[in-house]
Amino acid sequence: MIGVGSMGGAILAGLRAPDVDIALPITVTTKSEASARSFAGASDVVALSSEGEPEANRRAVRGAELVVLGVKPWMVRDVVREIAGDLEPGAVVVSVAAGVPSAAIEAELPEGVPVVRAMPNTPSTIGLGATGIAGGSSASESDVALVQRLFATVGEALIVREDQINAVAAVSGSGPAYLFLYAEEMTAAAERAGFDEDQARTLVKQTIVGAAQLWAHSAETPETLRRNVTSPKGTTEQAVLELQGGGWADLFDRALAANVRRSEEIERGE
Repeated sequence: MIGVGSMGGAILAGLRAPDVDIALPITVTTKSEASARSFAGASDVVALSSEGEPEANRRAVRGAELVVLGVKPWMVRDVVREIAGDLEPGAVVVSVAAGVPSAAIEAELPEGVPVVRAMPNTPSTIGLGATGIAGGSSASESDVALVQRLFATVGEALIVREDQINAVAAVSGSGPAYLFLYAEEMTAAAERAGFDEDQARTLVKQTIVGAAQLWAHSAETPETLRRNVTSPKGTTEQAVLELQGGGWADLFDRALAANVRRSEEIERGE
């Protein structure tokens, strides 16, 4: 794994869970020596620092069958150029970067090296991630299936077309931020309703966790579960009517469109 920042770190944390069955150790590279030292003593991770070893990335990919690029989108091309000559024959290169199409990565690699894009989210750290998987032009079905199995160890992994990856990023990749924003606003509203900070946080957190688990353990649709709480002419109905009257459908469409638009801007180097 090249880079263990926020998303790379989330994936790594999920892969290190006790019940995940993968070949160990996982070789990772970090920018700073301090970051590499944070893995000192770990039997399941070998950490190399580019600060202390200029060829850390090249060394890390030697012998690897699967290489995950966990660096920022604007760093991907430079890193791929750096490691291209050290990749093992048949190695699969996986990018988790938003806005970097597989064709741009393939252009920096020897012909035929399979590239697969994956768009995970941060709940991967606790094995509850949602990841979209899309193969590039040189990736076979077995290559894509391999990457799907990797990300299935940290949650649900769905194979999609590459032209859907930006939408995956908008829905599930960024989705946790939307939920946390909702939690922020609900907590603030609860405080304005008279609860103290701890009370408001407890009420909102347990409501979100409980509702999510209720959905996870139910075969019903969200619409049905919502209706189960919404008695005709009741209190919930009044609140729901206010929310729907605020244009939630249009707001979500605009939010997702803005997310996709930013991915497309990154693709163009903007």
